[in-house]
Amino acid sequence: MLFICNHNSARSQIAEGLVNHFFKETWEAKSAGIVSTEVNPFAIKAMKQIGIDISGHTSKTIDTFKDENFDLVVTMCDSEKGICPFFPGKSNIYISFADPSTFEGNDIEKLKVFYRTRDEIKEWLVSNLINYDKKK
Repeated sequence: MLFICNHNSARSQIAEGLVNHFFKETWEAKSAGIVSTEVNPFAIKAMKQIGIDISGHTSKTIDTFKDENFDLVVTMCDSEKGICPFFPGKSNIYISFADPSTFEGNDIEKLKVFYRTRDEIKEWLVSNLINYDKKK
């Protein structure tokens, strides 16, 4: 499975970490973006808070995976804020999550936004990966 978003710094990295931790028996997740940046430190902290270490993740572009075939490609963008990448897969899903890295505030406020995004992604994954498996 491939998670893609614009910068591969927060949402897609969080999703990759969640899937590879909670669904590792049935899925292998990777993530990429249009632009390679760096994994957001608040994403790393939010995941560490629930015992998942993504500090070794790197930001990648979708070109990294151009020769790979994925059973499922999940595009995670903020539909309010512009362009979302596309990558072909056997199945494609689009889901809109606000980009937590665009939130402006102090570090405590930012971390709360990342916690909320992490929890929203986890809830979506639990509901949809179970449903996806049932459709196979």
